Amino acid sequence: MPRTKGGVKTRRRHKKLLKLAKGYWGQRKNIFRRAKETVERALVYAYRDRRAKKRDFRKLWQIRINASARLHGLNYSKFMGGLKKAGVELDRKVLAYLAVNEPEAFGKLVEMAKTKLH
Repeated sequence: MPRTKGGVKTRRRHKKLLKLAKGYWGQRKNIFRRAKETVERALVYAYRDRRAKKRDFRKLWQIRINASARLHGLNYSKFMGGLKKAGVELDRKVLAYLAVNEPEAFGKLVEMAKTKLH
């Protein structure tokens, strides 16, 4: 059988990967081997950080809720416990938004939590 080198498929594969490396610096953007290493690492970081982003935002929301709750005389833990007893099912994202942008509404939630704690 004649030897086949697969040039078309190889070139297509290389071009696809080099397209992902667009914008990188130096050989990382135009030398296949360097580009492949960099793109693989970038994809690993992207996968990892899509999950880390969720953790980071939850932490941020907790910090904002805690800071605002302490202004009204409750800590985060007691505030969340009081809301749970009151049957309020707002998630941390919404609570953090209220804490930052609508302090009056957040204050009412704190009062509601306080009444359920005592």
